[in-house]
Parts: sequence; C-alpha cells; structure tokens
Amino acid sequence: MNIYLIRHTSVDVPKGLCYGQSDVPLRPTFEIEAAVTKAKIESIHFDMAYTSPLSRCTRLAQYCGFGDAIRDPRILELNFGDWEMQYFDKIKDPNLQCWYDDYLNVKATNGESFADQYKRVAAFLDEVKQKEAENIVVFAHGGVLICAQIYAKLIQPEEAFQAVPAYGGVFLYQERP
Repeated sequence: MNIYLIRHTSVDVPKGLCYGQSDVPLRPTFEIEAAVTKAKIESIHFDMAYTSPLSRCTRLAQYCGFGDAIRDPRILELNFGDWEMQYFDKIKDPNLQCWYDDYLNVKATNGESFADQYKRVAAFLDEVKQKEAENIVVFAHGGVLICAQIYAKLIQPEEAFQAVPAYGGVFLYQERP
C-alpha cells in the first residue's frame, strides 16, 4: 500500500503568525502551486482520498480532482489553543517558553502538544493501513506530514522542525506486507 500525503499550498498570512487549526486563506498563487502539486500525482490511480476539513486542504483536494475526499479531523494541524491567530513574538503567555523548551510534550495553552497531534495522526494511519487499497491520497498539513515521517521511522521526534515539507510537497508512506 502507498499513502501519498500532500501538504496544502502556501497560506496568505503574515510571517510569524500562529494559525494552526484556524481556517486561513491561501495565497493568490494557489492555482500555480496547485498545478505543480497535481502534476506530481496525476498519473497515479487512487483508490481512496482523505483531506483535513480546513479549506486550505479541501481546496487543493478539489483542484486535484478529489472534491469527494473524506474529511477527517485527525489530520488537522496542531491545535495551538489560545495562541491561534496571534504573532508568536507577541504572545504574553509564560507557557510559550515551556512549549519552546519541550514542544513534544508541552501543550499549547488550551491546545495540544506535538505528542497529542502525533497520536491522532498515528491512529489515522493505523486505520488507513487496514483499507483494501493500493494507493491512497491524503491532503493535510505540515505537522501531519512530519508526524507521518516519524511514524515511518524516517526521522526522530526531536528532528520535527527540521523536516517541515514544502508547501504542495508530497510524502510517500509505503506499507509492505
């Protein structure tokens, strides 16, 4: 089984803004970026398609021909709780430094930790691997693709922020019997 995990195209938010699970707009270059992503996968027949419910993923899924992709909240980006839609350098929460020091285990205030996100992505992948399918496509977020790389044992959790895939990037997870 092959699971193609695709990161959404670039978002139209200022640099340094913490947006996580907020539904933010895509850049005006969406169609150009989406065409590049579509070209990477258009020769592959997919048996199933999944997408994060956020519009930055559903829009790319639609563009690539998967408007009926199953929306699954387990493949949402990290929930940053109280920090959503704030600039990181303006967040006054003392918990932010704790999170910087141990993002794997410390939860964003009223949000989740990276370990929490990993658990939901791993549960999603565990379930998808049980499907009778040769190729599955998943439209998701950078954090989800990082979790998938950890799940595949290609990187260690401590390397997460060094492994952020490019916007429109594709990560292939292969499950062999």
